[in-house]
Amino acid sequence: MSSPDKILFPEQGVSKRDLAGYLVEMANHILPDLSRRPLSLVRCPDGYEDGCFFQKHGASGFPEEIKRVSIREKSGKKADYLYIDDVTGLAAAAQRGVIELHIWGAHIDDIEKPDRMVFDLDPAEDVSFAQVKQAAQDVRNTLSAAGLESFPLLTGGKGIHVVVPLERQQSWDTVKQFASGLARMLSSLEPDRFIAKSAKADRRGRIFIDWLRNERGATAVAPYSPRARKGAPVAVPVNWGELSRIDSANKYKMDNVRARMKRLKNNPWNGYNEARQSINADALESIEWSAKRN
Repeated sequence: MSSPDKILFPEQGVSKRDLAGYLVEMANHILPDLSRRPLSLVRCPDGYEDGCFFQKHGASGFPEEIKRVSIREKSGKKADYLYIDDVTGLAAAAQRGVIELHIWGAHIDDIEKPDRMVFDLDPAEDVSFAQVKQAAQDVRNTLSAAGLESFPLLTGGKGIHVVVPLERQQSWDTVKQFASGLARMLSSLEPDRFIAKSAKADRRGRIFIDWLRNERGATAVAPYSPRARKGAPVAVPVNWGELSRIDSANKYKMDNVRARMKRLKNNPWNGYNEARQSINADALESIEWSAKRN
């Protein structure tokens, strides 16, 4: 590794070597959700405070352990996207100063059929984390009324992702239409709490239900990915029961999440991989009925 002692998180003294150690040690937790999905990588070669940038395409000199897959873009042209399928790819990512790992909602062997749907609950600055937690529960209940089980992810920032595993049966357009409909429906029913538009100027006191993570080419932060933020936080899956006892979305950091994993007896997303569910034709109608009833 070149420059292994380069500091990426000055407050904690976390170096490139420390980042590589984290990714390698946590590989068994990171790879199940990350492996063989197209990626967007947040690279911070000089630390999280200095010139981070996204990279999603292969480039000359990029390590071969981070692999390429050719994907046709909207323009009709093909481009090489990046993916990782083993621990050597994670180590190579650290070598290139990759702090954040963001994943597509589909795997490279069936890129047109998403297998996850994400609702990113992004609060305005004046919204408390308690309000975000309640919003996540409300989204969960709404999804449940449509026959969909969901799982919460602390983003390592301010918000929560509500993640829905899907069978690989339906198109990006179907998933996006459903996600958009749910976000717009909740924002219409409770406009003082929710907004379905991304403009930050309109977000004061409300939570943006970001449904745009569910279109082809969009990405969301991977479970157990570090975040390029103060404190070296990590995006961490939790279960619905423990979410009520957590006081912030950046509770877990690179220096304490490994201890959490050692003391856990069960996967916090127990049942995620076994979920066999899809969006049925009556789902939106069920959502609307449930929301109005409650």
